[in-house]
Order: sequence, then structure tokens, then C-alpha cells
Amino acid sequence: MANVEDPAIEEAYNDVRDDNTETNWMACGYVGKTNDLEMIGSGSGGIDEMKSLFDATQVIYGYLRVIAGDEESKRPKFVFITWVGENCGVMRRARVSVHKADVKKVIKQFAIERMGTEESEFEYEDIMKEVRKVGGADYQGNW
Repeated sequence: MANVEDPAIEEAYNDVRDDNTETNWMACGYVGKTNDLEMIGSGSGGIDEMKSLFDATQVIYGYLRVIAGDEESKRPKFVFITWVGENCGVMRRARVSVHKADVKKVIKQFAIERMGTEESEFEYEDIMKEVRKVGGADYQGNW
């Protein structure tokens, strides 16, 4: 079981969801070799800024806010991110699916979920295509 009791994680989650802040992402990661998660970053620079935290030896759970829709209807959509560094330990990698369920008790609302081991799996345009696809009404025809 992952320990997601750091109050800063829930505060950052709420900050990303808040329409009145510029914050559009947050990320948490493990403290050393424990199952304790702590905030490792947040900001307003989107997925590219979040990716600067991706480390080949770490597992990171993130939350991203994007704006979807067309000129008639722009609305926030949220993405749950799981980064599993390709060089992270075998035991840490094995626990991801179980620990992800614990993280989702705090990070509850999202349109899509993305998991990957390479930064190229988290390109903004690819994320937006998936968000538009699950969002239904896409009058831009970018599927």
C-alpha cells in the first residue's frame, strides 16, 4: 500500500483543478525506498514542464490540466499520468498497479489516463488527441 497522506498532494491536486489558479500540473513521487509519496513539483508549464521531473530510475504519478473544445466551448479536462522509469527497480515497478489505486483515492477525477516509460509517450499533441476523442463533441475533426 502506498502512503499518500502528505497533505501537500491533495492541496496540489485541488490547485490544479481550481479555475482561479495558473497551476496546470502536479507530480508526486516516492521518498527513498519507502512506499511514502511526497510532492515533487507543480507548475503552470504543462506536460513539458512536468516531464522535466521524469527520471529513468523513478516512478512518478502526475495530474495535468488541459483545455479542450472548440471556439464555442472551451473546458478543462484532466489527465492522470503514471511515469515508470525504464531503470526503476523491479519491486517498485511491480507495485505500480497496486499503488496507483491508492493514488487514485486522492487524484479522483480525470478524463484519460496515460502510463509510459519514455518521454515520447507524453507528447502534448498525443494527449490532446486522446482527450478530444473521449470528450465526444469534437468539431475540429482531429481524430
